[in-house]
Amino acid sequence: MTETSLTAPALEAQLEEHRRELTAYCYRMLGSPFEAEDAVQESLVRAWRAYDRFEGRAALRSWLYKIATNVCLDMIGSRERRARPMDLGPAQEPVLSNLHIRPDESFVEPIPDALVAQGADPAEIAATRDSVRLALVAALQHLPARQRAALILCEVLRWKASEVAVLLDTTVASVNSALQRARATLDEQDLTEKPLDLDAIDRGMLDRYVAAFEAYDVDALTSLIREDATQSMPPFDMWLAGRDDVLTWWFGPGIGCKGSKVIPVGSANGAPAFGQYKPSETSEGYEPWALQVLQVTSSGIAEFTFFLDTKRLFPLFGLPSRLD
Repeated sequence: MTETSLTAPALEAQLEEHRRELTAYCYRMLGSPFEAEDAVQESLVRAWRAYDRFEGRAALRSWLYKIATNVCLDMIGSRERRARPMDLGPAQEPVLSNLHIRPDESFVEPIPDALVAQGADPAEIAATRDSVRLALVAALQHLPARQRAALILCEVLRWKASEVAVLLDTTVASVNSALQRARATLDEQDLTEKPLDLDAIDRGMLDRYVAAFEAYDVDALTSLIREDATQSMPPFDMWLAGRDDVLTWWFGPGIGCKGSKVIPVGSANGAPAFGQYKPSETSEGYEPWALQVLQVTSSGIAEFTFFLDTKRLFPLFGLPSRLD
């Protein structure tokens, strides 16, 4: 049986084999797991409908990436890029008056590693986690869409410039020029310090963090958080710089988090992730508050991102809607 004469179940199974890597690609392009899921689904539907015209003239994987790239380019269109709060302005004082909400689509959203990391090779898994770091995905959003695609395909997926030229319907010279401009733009972003790979993080330190946060123990938290740590809380555009300001917020305007339960939920974007539940205002159980994503270095916790869109994110990470 040739590749172009597959039965419907066999074709569906072959297309599904590429879902995870396409999700990782579309997520890097779009900065949202939900948009990435939509893009991959649309790509697979288009591939299914057009398969009788595929004729095996290229590898199925390359053909799928071409379809997915076009879907992503259509979705990006003329919309504003997704960002992180620190991309939108300077750090602010930890006071309530500095909280300003922006639409959810303004911000890069987290994705579970389980949706994008694949393969038995630990090095490959580590490379995938590194390439979906929140800071890197946000930096990619600074690039024009076609530059973004060229950079991801060449620098992350290790495609040859000639292969990318075919996929983007352009020339090798144009691809190399796009890569040069993309690298120059990324060099302007602050991507110098990488957090520890998940496998290198001291799990005991994470356990101590959970215990310290649930106890709201200022001394224990101080010992775990780096002095230059930052915090952000999408969809608010305010972000904080420095451990003193972070703790001032936690023990001031954010005191409602005292008594929270923190549930480890694996990893997001190559970083430890936790579901946080605040005590219910009715004093009955705990209500979802934030998906915490921590950037950890050898010297402590360097960054907290509290994603507050729990209605969408908690189901994505398999977290319950409340704790009783």
